[in-house]
Amino acid sequence: MQLFHHYATELADLCSKVSPFPVSQAKVIMVNKQLAAELGIEAEELQSDALLSSLFGNEGALQANSVAQKYGGHQFGQWNPHLGDGRGLLLGEVKSTQGQFWDLHLKGAGPTPYSRHADGRAVLRSTIREYLAGEALHALNIPSSRSLCLLSSKEPIQREQREQAAMMVRTCQSHLRFGHFEYYHHSNQAQHLDTLFNFAFKHHFPASLGAESPHKAMLYEIVTTTALMIAKWQAYGFNHGVMNTDNMSIHGITFDFGPYAFLDDFIPDYICNRSDHSGRYAFDQQPSIGLWNLNALAHAFTPYLHIDEIKSALGTYEDTLVSEYQTLMKTRLGLYEHDIADLELAKEVDTLIAEWMNILKDEKADYHFSFRIISEHLLSIEDLKLNNIADNFVQAERVRQWCVNYHEIQQSLMPLSKQSWSGIQELMLSVNPKYVLRNHLAQEAIEAAENGDFSVFEALLKALSSPFSEHPDCSSFAKPPADNDKGISLSCSS
Repeated sequence: MQLFHHYATELADLCSKVSPFPVSQAKVIMVNKQLAAELGIEAEELQSDALLSSLFGNEGALQANSVAQKYGGHQFGQWNPHLGDGRGLLLGEVKSTQGQFWDLHLKGAGPTPYSRHADGRAVLRSTIREYLAGEALHALNIPSSRSLCLLSSKEPIQREQREQAAMMVRTCQSHLRFGHFEYYHHSNQAQHLDTLFNFAFKHHFPASLGAESPHKAMLYEIVTTTALMIAKWQAYGFNHGVMNTDNMSIHGITFDFGPYAFLDDFIPDYICNRSDHSGRYAFDQQPSIGLWNLNALAHAFTPYLHIDEIKSALGTYEDTLVSEYQTLMKTRLGLYEHDIADLELAKEVDTLIAEWMNILKDEKADYHFSFRIISEHLLSIEDLKLNNIADNFVQAERVRQWCVNYHEIQQSLMPLSKQSWSGIQELMLSVNPKYVLRNHLAQEAIEAAENGDFSVFEALLKALSSPFSEHPDCSSFAKPPADNDKGISLSCSS
């Protein structure tokens, strides 16, 4: 592969040269061949001998210019300047087949100057979870970093208990975080902040350079992409769990996976992070936290923009998020997703969506199964088979009435959508996943892998990579969890 080192060379004063520290008996156990092909990387280069030599050999290309990045961040609302790549290294950038540059970043690479006395390692458990999450979100059209390959090892490390060390190479447009800009602003390093902005313009926001105010254009884009991402999280029931500003990407991608969760039962104030004692990062708090984080980032723009310009950019966040969320929910319910001139009909559509969400909340119904079952059976009203849906709810009559209302409204929308009933169902089945990354499934894959069996991980990955398809050989993954498997929360330990 051809490696570039824009960050390491152009921002040399903003990072530290560090070589990866090998783990014992490392072995590549998963390669994302589709992603590798998109990045123009030959699969053979990611096999164990070749990859390990490139990462740890004296002449290895992947370790030759590896660096640890320095940044800060607001962690649970409190500013912390003592952050940076404590266990990860930027190996370089590759140019995809589409001509775009993508970072290659090694997670679990060993100690760096920013490890804060930690061992710099990742564990097999967390690497598997991150690999699965990136692919699951990508398949749902939710922007995310992704894993290129995963390495296991026999090296024991201590967390809450004894675990196995592991490594992974992950990819994304860049690893620039809100916290990068915050750090150089709050530490009054104006020259470094200028250098960082110029780098971002050159490599990641070139269109902004043509604007009357490049910094304003960049801020608007970050606000927009962040709002769109969080709208998708809310529509698909994804709880990130640790939305610290050092975990927020300037590209509006899901980034730095910790104790995340896809909802099981629809509990809006669900907290997936058991370290989050105040519920700051609960599922229903994510939209407001997204804006809080953007406000924190915006302080780094104050040397370049007037306060009114910053407020104007931040003021677009809510409308962007709400509009995207409403469009996504209409699509998931097979409804006409564009503006409706008939205001009374538009109000009926909004009421229909709100009632569906209230049903799910009042019943604490399984979020994903509920959307999938109406995708499969909602059209059966013509055959008077509403029980296929209603029998899955305690308030069966309320659900039957909602289905009747749905059909009446859908009939009114059809002249606008120009969709047939079968077309509507096909659309719904294509956006409501049958397979979702639930924490108990991830745990099942992890426990098998820790005993040397990666077959569950591979099977689950297959289902999550095309979650709208049937996969008869993976059908057990589509079942709603048993009560004792619901709502599993995790800690930040990794």
